[in-house]
Amino acid sequence: MMVTPYEAIGQETLEAVIDRFYSYVEADSRINHLFPGDFAETARKQKQFLTQFLGGPALYTEEHGHPMLRMRHLPFKITTFERDAWVDNMTRALNDFDMDSELRAFILERLEMTATHMVNSED
Repeated sequence: MMVTPYEAIGQETLEAVIDRFYSYVEADSRINHLFPGDFAETARKQKQFLTQFLGGPALYTEEHGHPMLRMRHLPFKITTFERDAWVDNMTRALNDFDMDSELRAFILERLEMTATHMVNSED
């Protein structure tokens, strides 16, 4: 039986990674302006999405409908600069936790592809 990335990382670690990620983002002037309002609500939605994205329960879809990530991000100007800043912060957060290096690389690769898909403006 194959284990999903969600099962391999575990809900507790996944949530801790996201909390760490948003602590980095909040302090990062390259992208913190892209997150309107309360970082706690944004982190809550990210936890739901990544749980689902990594093979866990469909928490995001159950509460918010289909993720439609690109559409939901269109109100924000996202260039490769913002994408790279997002990926940098997520890489830092993932590196702060002890996990299998292949799992970390797989998660980061999937997130980088998704972040690239969010780019909607020229640099």
